Amino acid sequence: MQAVAAVATPVFSPALTPPPVRRTRRLSRSCHAGRVSAGYSQLEVRSVSYRPPGTEQNLLNEISLSLREKSFGLLFGRSGSGKTTLLQLLAGLSEPTCGTICVQKYNDSGDPMGSSELLGAQRVGIVFQFPERYFLADTVLEEITFGWPRQNTDFLFREKLALKLQSAINSVGLNGISLEEDPQSLSGGFKRRLALAIQLVQTPDLLLLDEPLAGLDWKARADVVALLKDLKKDHTILAVSHDLRELYPLVDCSWRMEMGGVLKEEALPF
Repeated sequence: MQAVAAVATPVFSPALTPPPVRRTRRLSRSCHAGRVSAGYSQLEVRSVSYRPPGTEQNLLNEISLSLREKSFGLLFGRSGSGKTTLLQLLAGLSEPTCGTICVQKYNDSGDPMGSSELLGAQRVGIVFQFPERYFLADTVLEEITFGWPRQNTDFLFREKLALKLQSAINSVGLNGISLEEDPQSLSGGFKRRLALAIQLVQTPDLLLLDEPLAGLDWKARADVVALLKDLKKDHTILAVSHDLRELYPLVDCSWRMEMGGVLKEEALPF
């Protein structure tokens, strides 16, 4: 909201078609302590289960979570427990067997404002683990704009694309890098910045990250954490990671995924 190609050009599926929506639980106090605003939106996963087509066993079972806008959520747990599968559902790359993935607006008293809206895949950007392995283009510019229309377009459309491109580059600190440079020649940290820019140019509301610090040296890891702290000001971020201590300062909500695809809200042990 092909999985490999999503790093270079997001893969968008049609909007999910869920069963009837149940009234959602309120977001726990720990997930938005200290935040005050005149109304807000939050991502809500409501009783979602997932069973791959042709199989008889669920990979995810009755998953529910809420993540307020411009917050950082962290999923942790053992490998193979279903964390990445949940990200794929949120990105629209697979559809839940049952349950609902939506966005709900609330007033400043915490009461729902109108009906919830389904989370459309076009509102989601996803960066998979080791995204640099799937770079396809010869230049940074071509990598960021991979999949953009190449035919002649009107001036206003070209101007809009140029502004989105510049905004994404600025957001991830790639200003000092030549757009004609080979993506594979970049350092590990700058490759991760490029992967983020590829998604940010689509102006998503929700940014999904699968192991964003994996395979990086200590300096690159620190740089990416600092970048995510800055991106959090304007984006809702949900990450899967085993690097709990390094991401801890960013985290507003955290959940442990247990084997069998069971999710429990749980504070980090620090």
